[in-house]
This record gives sequence, structure tokens and C-alpha cells, in this order.
Amino acid sequence: MKRLKHIKSVYFVGVGGIGMSALARFCVHKRMQVYGYDKTTSNLTQQLSNEGIVISFEDDVSSLPPQFQSYSDENLVVFTPAIPKDNLIFNNLLALGYDPIKRSAFLGLISQTHYTLAVAGTHGKTTTSTLLAHIVYEAGFEMLGILGGISTNYKSNYIIQAEGLKVNGKPVLVTEADEFDRSFLQLSPHVAVITSTDADHLDIYGKPEDLQKSFQDFADLVSDTLILAEGVQINHGAPIYYGAKAKNAYSNLRNKEGNQYFDLLLENQSVENIKAGLPGKHNVENALAAIITAKQLKIPTEDILRSVSNFKGVKRRFEKAFESQNKVIIDDYAHHPEELNAIISAVRALYPNRKMHMVFQPHLYSRTRDFMDEFALALGQVDHLMINPIYPARELPIEGVTSTALLSKIDLDQKSVLSREEAIDELAATRPELLVIAGAGDIDRIVQPIVKSYQNEESTA
Repeated sequence: MKRLKHIKSVYFVGVGGIGMSALARFCVHKRMQVYGYDKTTSNLTQQLSNEGIVISFEDDVSSLPPQFQSYSDENLVVFTPAIPKDNLIFNNLLALGYDPIKRSAFLGLISQTHYTLAVAGTHGKTTTSTLLAHIVYEAGFEMLGILGGISTNYKSNYIIQAEGLKVNGKPVLVTEADEFDRSFLQLSPHVAVITSTDADHLDIYGKPEDLQKSFQDFADLVSDTLILAEGVQINHGAPIYYGAKAKNAYSNLRNKEGNQYFDLLLENQSVENIKAGLPGKHNVENALAAIITAKQLKIPTEDILRSVSNFKGVKRRFEKAFESQNKVIIDDYAHHPEELNAIISAVRALYPNRKMHMVFQPHLYSRTRDFMDEFALALGQVDHLMINPIYPARELPIEGVTSTALLSKIDLDQKSVLSREEAIDELAATRPELLVIAGAGDIDRIVQPIVKSYQNEESTA
């Protein structure tokens, strides 16, 4: 962190990303001058602008602020790996003599001066870390939450409490530990959770075994306590396991009046009738992971469970975008077959008598290729399916890998490939009683137009 002590200005290349924007907010709170570039505007970039961050949307070196037109060791450049290699601003900063650091390295510097609680895993890390940050905040710790999603409770991906309890003389950092690009290996975790190690990001790792090794390397960084979902294979002393059959276990999942409840066994302590903030077995598992992690800070169980019950979730994680007496729209970030299985199962449990319509946007050509059959099985569980074209993100097309190819593998009568605009038109016209919108690209842009059509129907009914 010594490197940051003398920094006065920071430039974020790709500032609108969910992880980058949280770090930009951290710099604002540290009274640095904060600037950035992103290729598109969004609600998040508008919020950052309102908070005093100067953002350019033109990849033009003339848009750089004056202090970054030349080199200064009081300046720092942070970038996301998603930035294209031919980005003019980034390459100009390199030519000026700057040594940009990745977002993960910047987060790693912050973790060195905090008591770090890190949540890793190919599924569930955003919800788990956001709930954990909420518990730690409500328990009165001096803390930072640097998250991979927008907390509904705090309306931000950055949570700060400037004064409060410390751990070993340090404030607490709660953060997501992202396996993409091996980012989590930059952290210095004291307590860590690994929720799952299912194969993903094979465009980066190549083989599932290499991804598994990366999780093992992350576990080797943990200095105090490692918490593992049952079934996760990691070598690390005596980890704490959680799950349906572990010593720390949940049981008796049930839905009542639109809410989910469960019972809990924490080692030898039994607690019944806990209200889950979010539905679905996967979210009970996420809650259990957060509860066990919070217990490492010696937070009383009753305080932890109170925070669990008033947790409102994360934007685009089982987010009810619209709900009336007869109709509901659920927006979810699910972009992996196991995540789709989880959201579909949770929705079926809550609404067993409704036909489920889903509009899904595949994310990455490589992920669609690697899990084509698994995606087909998962998506075949809904009643009516619309698939958008694949969101490429950082990738170029792969021959033969298309949404049409995926659709052909799905055993379903009511299925189609539609553009975003076509999906909006069809859903606005039909307004199904149960609609799930899923994907990690820009599919969230269809949510508000569809919600508006549902609201118009309600107002004219």
C-alpha cells in the first residue's frame, strides 16, 4: 500500500465495470482526484459522474485530463483486462511512461492493510460477499465492502463504515475473490470462502484441472480460516465445511407466504425457522457461507441472523423487477448452466403452478461452446424460451457457435432465437405471467421496456 500513499490522481481505463467502479469510489473516499474512460454510458457511469468522477466516452488521447497528458509519479493508472489491446488511451499512457496496474493488483494493495474476508467460487460469490458485507456493517465494524454487484440495501457496490470495531488492529475488507484471469491470487486473505469450483473461464484456463489448481493456489494464500462448500476438493489444514450434510448444515427448506425459511445447525448450535433474504437452495447455501464467515469475527449469532433476514439482495440476482397479483418478472445474472439450474429450481419452488417464460442471452462464444450440451439441458426445463444472440464481450466469433446452434439442441416445443428488440416486442405484447430474464451481457437493457409494458397493462386494467 506504500505505493498509494503519495498518489494524488488515478485514471481508470474501463471505469464503468462493476469491479473498477468500486475501486474508483474507494479513491474518491481517499480524497484522490479520479478520472476514467469507458466505451459506453450506463446508469453506473452516471452515478460515478454524480459522485465527482470525470469520465470520457471517447477513445481519444485528447480526452485525457491535463495531469495525465504527461508522466507524474503522483498519478496512477488502473485498467481492466477487458480493455482491447488497441485502445488508444491505454497505449498513449504506456507511451508516456506509466506502468498501469490491473484492477486485481489494486485490490490486492488494499487487502494488505485490512483484515480481509474474501469470497471465491464460480457461483455465488457476489451474493455471499454482499450479504457478508451487510452483516459486518450492521455489526459495527470499521470496514470496506468492495463488491461485484449492486447491493439493494446500500444501492452501491461499495460499502464503507469509517469508524468501528477492528480485527487485530485492522479495519475489515469484504471482497469478492474473482478467479477470472487469476485475479484472486493478488489478495492477502485472512478468512476465505470457496463456494464452488465448477469448470468455467476455460478460455483463460484451458483445462478444468488448471482452474482447480488456481483455486488451490488461492487457498494457499489464506492465513487464518478457509471455509468450503461440501464437495469442494481443496487441501488446506482443517477447513470448515458447510452444506446439507456438513457439520454446519441447513435443513427443512420451505416456502411460506412468498418467503423462504430454513433451519440451521452451526457445529453444536441449532437455530430454527430462519427467514432467508433470497429464495432458492443456492441462496440458503450462500447465506450459510456468510454466516460461518461472520462467526469468525465473533459476531453474535442473533445479530448475524437479523442481518440475514433483512438482507434485500443484489441487483440482478433473483431481482423481482416487477410483481403484481398475477404476474412477476425476475431478472438474474445467471450465465452458466449450474446457475441456470439454480434459478429455474428456485422459481419453480416459488411459483409451481405458473408457466415459466425465459429470455436468455448467452455470454461468450467460448463458454457457449464449452457447455453447449449443459446449457441445452438447463434451458430445456422452462416452458417457453427466447434466446438472444451471443454476447461476445472480449471475444471474436467462433465458427459454428451461435444461439441457433444452441437452440437446435434444446428439447422444447416453444423456443426461438430473437434479437433484443424482437424479444422486447414479443414480451410487451404477450406479457407472460412468469418471466425470467437471464444472462451476464447487456440483456438487462430489455428489463425496463418490458416492465413498462406490464405497468401500462396494470394501469389500464
